[in-house]
Amino acid sequence: MTAPAGGYAARERGNASDGAGAVILAACAIWSLVSAAGRETRPEGVLLALLAVAAGFACGRICGTLLPVATATATAVAALVMALLSRSSGMPGATAAVDIAPGHTGAAAALLVLAAGAACCAAAAARRAPLRLTLRLLAFGTACAALTMESVAGFVAALGVLLCSLAAAMMRRRLLGLAGFALVTALLVGGSWAVAEEALPDGLMISLEGQLTGNRVLLWQDAVTLAKEHPVLGVGPDRFAEMSPTAQQTLRSDGKPHSAPLQQAAEQGVVGVTLLGAAFGWLLYVLWRSPRSTAVVLTAGAALTALAALASVGNALSFTPVTAGAGLLAGLASARLPIGDGRAASDTAGAADGTRTEGDEDAGRSGHGTRIRAERGPRADHTPLRPTGGG
Repeated sequence: MTAPAGGYAARERGNASDGAGAVILAACAIWSLVSAAGRETRPEGVLLALLAVAAGFACGRICGTLLPVATATATAVAALVMALLSRSSGMPGATAAVDIAPGHTGAAAALLVLAAGAACCAAAAARRAPLRLTLRLLAFGTACAALTMESVAGFVAALGVLLCSLAAAMMRRRLLGLAGFALVTALLVGGSWAVAEEALPDGLMISLEGQLTGNRVLLWQDAVTLAKEHPVLGVGPDRFAEMSPTAQQTLRSDGKPHSAPLQQAAEQGVVGVTLLGAAFGWLLYVLWRSPRSTAVVLTAGAALTALAALASVGNALSFTPVTAGAGLLAGLASARLPIGDGRAASDTAGAADGTRTEGDEDAGRSGHGTRIRAERGPRADHTPLRPTGGG
């Protein structure tokens, strides 16, 4: 009775997290329409991004249940190829105002991070050592590909995902790691706001401005100013280009402040920022409740955190392949196990307290076989009957 009861409880928790995600994404869509009401705005980009996240998450859940390693590997290869091709043909699915190289470079870096995360997730789920090594070499090659695109941030982020994946293989509890990812993301968002407010020491401000470029800092300052002038509704989705003096004076501007949190604050107010944070928190919560191993969960969490870091200083989320890839990776890492899989009981117990580790799949299967043999009882004696009489 323990395994069925545990499986039922796990399904209930999964249904609750899925329901919470549906509510949060629906609230994001509704609020974008509310903030756009009565004004010349274009909420289509926000709605497309939300649709891409939802579709990617659903696809990841389905394919991750059926073929987790193959799907994660195919995702990594597809993201890597798309990032490399963007150098010549541009990034498909852009929701930015115009297609320019800087925006595509940030999106390509985000795709490389997702590719590294998917390859490391596949390595954590694989059972054969040669396959795990090959997949981690693929992740390292993905990081090196960022250098060929002159994206130092992409290289650092992808390499960080690989290192976190190696460290995650030795961790037993996922909650501490996910809490650390949430803290890092909050610090990055707070740091971008502090830079826009010029609240940091002068020496640090000069150093960061040199790395971020003065134009980006001015865009951030415009976003903060608009957020203060329109704290509740914002100026409306996709209106930053019209309301920002810096964006209007910049040649070939893409009309974005190059920071997802600051863009939300400027265009959709404090409610929009809160919903964006709630969406990221929901993804981390889904990973915490995932029946997959801790190594897979923390690897996906590291990739999503690296993506959030790039989005806090760029416009990576303005491209549909990036948002769809983020949803796909989260879906793969939180996919349920097939019905009747012998690992269900051990996975349920491990997911409840976040202690499942790499290699638990084989332990779960052997434990399931042991339980079945115990339930069947001792085998009957099939020794042929010998004649008791003479002759």
